[in-house]
Amino acid sequence: MTDAAPALPDKLQTIVTMFRSAPKPLRLQALLEYSKKLPGLPEKYLEHPEFLQPVPECTSPFFLVTEQDEQGGMHLYFKVPEEAPTVRGYAGILHEALDGAQPEEILSIPDQFYMDMGLTELITPMRLRGMGAILMRLKNDVRDHARA
Repeated sequence: MTDAAPALPDKLQTIVTMFRSAPKPLRLQALLEYSKKLPGLPEKYLEHPEFLQPVPECTSPFFLVTEQDEQGGMHLYFKVPEEAPTVRGYAGILHEALDGAQPEEILSIPDQFYMDMGLTELITPMRLRGMGAILMRLKNDVRDHARA
């Protein structure tokens, strides 16, 4: 038996590997590209923002909500201002890699997986702590759905 860290979901592992292997300037560019890919909120959350969970530990205004579909997959929605492109990029990565994933896949992600992406050279420690808080809030929301 080994004490190996839990494996990341395939899509997330692919993204982490791509970031880790890319030169520093390309990592920042890729993060900015993910910020552009982040889909907007569905109309129902634009009309009822009270359903969005804030992440007050994040220095940028960051809100999220999850929904579970009939097959058990989790759908992730994020509200992040365009003026916070690195945080939006992180949200874009989470959305791309985890939207539709099963709760146990999301809950098994190591809490600091993003540290393996080579972002410490690009992002301030405060922003990195915010990324950790975002993942914790996401996991809490998914956990709440799993209990319901």
